[in-house]
Order: sequence, then C-alpha cells, then structure tokens
Amino acid sequence: MFRILLLASAASLSLAACGGGEREQVTLALDFQPNAAHAGVYAALGDDLDARRELDLRVRVPSASTDSLKLLAAGRADVSVVDIHDLGLAREEGSDLVGVGALVQRPLAAVIARRGEVRRPRDLEGRRVGVTGLPSDDAVLRAVVEDDGGDFERVERVTIGFSAVPSLVARRVDAVVSFWNAEGVALRERGVPTREFRVDDHGAPRYPELVLVTERATLRERTETVAKLLATLATGTRAALADREATVAELAEASGADEQLVRAQLAAVAPALRPPVRLDRAALEEWAEFDARFGILERPLDVESAFPTEVR
Repeated sequence: MFRILLLASAASLSLAACGGGEREQVTLALDFQPNAAHAGVYAALGDDLDARRELDLRVRVPSASTDSLKLLAAGRADVSVVDIHDLGLAREEGSDLVGVGALVQRPLAAVIARRGEVRRPRDLEGRRVGVTGLPSDDAVLRAVVEDDGGDFERVERVTIGFSAVPSLVARRVDAVVSFWNAEGVALRERGVPTREFRVDDHGAPRYPELVLVTERATLRERTETVAKLLATLATGTRAALADREATVAELAEASGADEQLVRAQLAAVAPALRPPVRLDRAALEEWAEFDARFGILERPLDVESAFPTEVR
C-alpha cells in the first residue's frame, strides 16, 4: 500500500482568503464531465471537507479526456484525474508526471455485447466490435477474446469514436469496447439487454483505472498540500458512499445528467471506489506488465519512479 510522504513543504504556498480565514487554493482537473466516478470529489465540495484541512478546492472540467494532462502542463491545475494508461503513455513520451493516489480501484473497461447475440468472448470472432480508436481499446478487446481462447485477429474492429451507446442500440455493431460503469449502465437504463465482459475478469489484473496525477516538481514543493488533498478526497469518498442521495443530487447538478441515471451509475461504481484513494504496489506492477504485454506501452513502466511514495 502506498501513502504520500507527509513532509513539511519549504515552498511558499499560494493562499486564498476565504470565509474570514486563509485557505490554500488547490485546483483539481477531472478526466471528463462530472460522473459517479467523481463522487468523492463532489461530496468533498458539498460538505466543505476541503475547508477542514485549510484547502480551497477548485475543480476544472475538461472538454476531452486528454485535457486534464494539458491543464497540468499549462499550470492551470495542480492535480489531475487521469486514466492510468494515459499516465503511462505520457511518461513514455518524457513527461515527468507522477501518480499519487487512485480515484477508482479497478478497471472500468469492458467489452459490452447484446445479450442474445454473444454468449462468451470468443463468439466475437467474425463480428463487428466498435472501438474508439485509442490503443487501450485494442488491448482490452484482445485480452478479453484471447482469455476465452478466441482469435483476436478474426474480430472485425470498427472505429466509432465515443458513440458506443447509439452504435449498439442501432445495431451498427455487435459489441463495443466501453466502460461498464457509464455506457454499460446507460444501455441497461435504455432497456438494451447486454452481456459485459469486464477486462479484469478476462485476462487483466485488477489495477486502478483512474489515478490522481501531478508533476514531480509540484509533489516535491507542495508535498503537504498534496497529502491534504488526498485526505480530503478519501473523506469525501466515504461521505459519498454513506449518503448516496445527496451525492446523486450534487453530481446531477454538476453534470446536468438525469438523476436516475446518475443513481444507477453510482450504485454500479461504488464498490470500485473502495478503499478510497489508496494505491497498491502489487496491482501497479501487474498493470505495468499488462500494458507492455498488450502493446499499450513499449515496455513495463518503472512503478517506483512513476508512483514515488513511501511503502508502508
């Protein structure tokens, strides 16, 4: 298990005057539009949990999933929520970014198929499967199919971008590589009978999907601040799971999504939010091997360097 080193920071801190006291401002960039995976973030804001640790938490919502890394690079965010594969790719390209915590503790990727047409992963041979075009999609699909003894090369991949739900509803494809906590729930809410092949049930280890990332210099200069943020998000996650209706209301207001859909998505992802924020070294090592084996990364990432926290 990893914990951030609680060292006193010698760097001068940016302070924001708030409510008569001084609170240190810290900006968190999300990986996407607000959704149930961000339950701990919005519960922390709704309950003013940041103020208890003398923080002034600001949240930036990106227009695309890759923007959270751009916000870090531009100095417009102190910490970002990032897909773990994107962290690996960024480090492979030379960015000195480090993971300091996890928002979601298991993979969210799955191959989602219509229930009556595909009974098991190897049934995808000769069928059309929608992918976004990201390298991680091919890795997920290959892992799922090969785990069942199927031939990945016999699967017809169709690039559909981020239109998984309408593509499956309209039967343009027989299955999609998507997220079971989001599109998978949305399909069920629309009455589409599906079968999910979650990647960590079919060839992948149970690694954290969404990690909290910062620049190494930020971690070095504002160690205590990062530690306070992680503690705030951990407390927020526990609060979100304890009072789900309040969390649903906060997420629906932030995202504009239907409360029923948000409620269903929170129910689905809730087990993956535990334990809050922690990182597990063994899981990270297994993830690094998986990403290299299935071609997302050229070689296994140096976990010690990418997640520079003390082992407890």
